Amino acid sequence: MSRTNLIVSLILIATSLPVAAVAQDAAGCEDHGAISRYPGSQLQWCKIENYMPYRIPIGPVTGYRAISDWINTEGRVTRNFYSLTGGERTHGEVYKNFKGALETAGFEILADGLFTEPNVKKDIGGGSWQGVYYAANPWSASGPVGKLVSGTSSSGGTGAVFGKKQRAEDTIYVLISLEQHSSDEVALLIDIVETKEAETGLVVANAEAMGKDIAEYGRTVLDGLFFDHDKATLTPQSKPALDEIAKLLSANGEKSFYVVGHTDATGTFAYNMKLSADRAETVRATLVNDYAVASERLQSAGVGPLSPIFANGSDGGRERNRRVELVER
Repeated sequence: MSRTNLIVSLILIATSLPVAAVAQDAAGCEDHGAISRYPGSQLQWCKIENYMPYRIPIGPVTGYRAISDWINTEGRVTRNFYSLTGGERTHGEVYKNFKGALETAGFEILADGLFTEPNVKKDIGGGSWQGVYYAANPWSASGPVGKLVSGTSSSGGTGAVFGKKQRAEDTIYVLISLEQHSSDEVALLIDIVETKEAETGLVVANAEAMGKDIAEYGRTVLDGLFFDHDKATLTPQSKPALDEIAKLLSANGEKSFYVVGHTDATGTFAYNMKLSADRAETVRATLVNDYAVASERLQSAGVGPLSPIFANGSDGGRERNRRVELVER
């Protein structure tokens, strides 16, 4: 079954609620084709990762910030945060509708739980459990989604329902977590993981996007740089990314940067430290020699496996950890 045919129709307790106008949604955000929004809710935040590791908890909290039972997967991850205001529907009603919709569509329910009180619960769907789940899969961009980790004086209960379905081309997971954020607002995050193997090498550094990262985070990942295996030699496929990096540096002529190399944890520590430093220096030297960037503006360094983005236990995690970053000085 194709993704476009996997449209989940919500089983509504009441059908009189209007669907939120698309114009009210956050710019660039849209519902995923696998599941519709709860009628009346607003899509306030979204993030799509072409390929990333993802951890799905399927058991209760078993220790301090720890869950023993997980499904470790990876793939294309779509994250949509919705807000349902007005106080007409509770998080319990929203939870019941989504669970019914997943079951009707043939999803296997992997984990589910609902709590109507604001107490911190360690069982599936509880507040403590949600904290561990969110920490294992952090959102890489700030925004309204932060409501899920910031309670209010009138906050209520929490819940979650996770479903899995085998499609012809892959396995899809629909992961819904929600809370009664206040007396008149239900906040919910819908994460969708599609495990079909992604094409690699499609992402190239973009000067405008990198500039926004620098302004907000003080650093940016230089996507689209490719090196020969276990070497510090840039391949010809790196030129489009280098062109964009040079544009960024030209537009920010008053700023200086560190060029920082990173590796995964495969191999010895000493080897990875040297490889990361050599690759960072190659990028710095190429920008200076081929793009006339003033040498005093760039300083290279390698930190090897010391600052991973993801765990090194999967191919996807290791791939994301092998990178070069530009860090503002």
